[in-house]
Amino acid sequence: MRKISLGVWLLLGLAFLITSCLPTVETEQIAYSNDFSDLDLAGFENAKLYIYNNDTVVGIYHNDEVAVNIGDLPAHNYLKITLDIFVHDSWDGNSDDGIGGPDAWYMGYDGIEVFRTTFSNTPCVSTYCLYQSYPNDYFRQNVPKSGAVQTDLPGLCIFGPEAPNYTTRYSISKLIEHSNPNVKLYMGGDLTAVNSPSPICDESWSLAKVEVVAIQTN
Repeated sequence: MRKISLGVWLLLGLAFLITSCLPTVETEQIAYSNDFSDLDLAGFENAKLYIYNNDTVVGIYHNDEVAVNIGDLPAHNYLKITLDIFVHDSWDGNSDDGIGGPDAWYMGYDGIEVFRTTFSNTPCVSTYCLYQSYPNDYFRQNVPKSGAVQTDLPGLCIFGPEAPNYTTRYSISKLIEHSNPNVKLYMGGDLTAVNSPSPICDESWSLAKVEVVAIQTN
């Protein structure tokens, strides 16, 4: 019979202690979900409805901040927040010339910013590429449209609806520690378009869906 060394027993015991201390999910419930198909803007601040590509969205925005107040959350100690956004037209990602970029977007809750990144809709070739940070926090160098859920959507303004591939859809999820019965989610653009006579036509964003899942762990 093969004997197990003391070191192996110690490692097995440590692994058991670590795994036995990990929290497990007791309940997981969608507390809020809104894709704006029923034109519901209850609880929103600075919201306006817009039709893009036959889809009802909240937008369009340039350097604007939008918030939604959600109350009566079920008991929880975590929230999973998912925001679907459209990034329209000529976002320049990490470009740091101070004229056309950088083009950043951020999100947070209850006054706490939890994510800031950049997006790029520019063509990327071996001789020229304006990289973006998403799906990472700013600053990272990823190719344009990395992590997107849809990349072949028409432009909105400066490129127009006849220009394919100039709107990109992203679904952004963040897990946060939270236990209050109310939460205020906010999101906004921090875009640079010094050389544009109409910054919102040059680059804009819109909100397609908000979902909040309340999670209770032991």
